[in-house]
Amino acid sequence: MTEDVIFMVPGREPFGKEEFRAASEGMKGMRFDGRSEIEELQIFDNWAFLRNRIDVAVTPPAGAPVRRSGYALSILCKGSDGRWRVMRDANLLI
Repeated sequence: MTEDVIFMVPGREPFGKEEFRAASEGMKGMRFDGRSEIEELQIFDNWAFLRNRIDVAVTPPAGAPVRRSGYALSILCKGSDGRWRVMRDANLLI
């Protein structure tokens, strides 16, 4: 992800890389099982967008799986090193 990445999810204000990192730390020990189906991908010179459908189940160490599904739209940019990174991500999983 880029240093200025912005994530957008239902029910909260947009957030950046540090908030994403903190949320990820809180998910240690969780088991993830997911599927993603790309519905549209457009690539331009140094940026691209990806529209896809995501289905995911997250299972805590001592609990039942929580399932979420929906659409996501990601904007990617190509760095000077040639690697693609997420710059903006709108995740509409419910």
